[in-house]
Amino acid sequence: MAKEIKFTNDEVASLEQLRQDVANIFTKLGQLSIEKKRRVDEIETLEGELLNQHSNLQLEEQNMFKGLNEKYGDGNYEPTTNVFTPNEQPKKKDKEQK
Repeated sequence: MAKEIKFTNDEVASLEQLRQDVANIFTKLGQLSIEKKRRVDEIETLEGELLNQHSNLQLEEQNMFKGLNEKYGDGNYEPTTNVFTPNEQPKKKDKEQK
């Protein structure tokens, strides 16, 4: 049978410190993982809300332009000058002209 060897107090203290350091790292990793998930969920919620707002604004824009198009006809709007230029309608030929 092999002879038992007893570790020195410094060696035992080093092993204990190493185990404590590893345990601390695992604890911090767990906390970080939980915090990361919470923040990702928060960001995804905010992103969803902003995407919904964007969709609502697009729908509002479409309805606004539809109403303006019905009122003023087809044309081009220049936002820097606030000028709307209607598209020219093709002239209809008189029925009498052939």
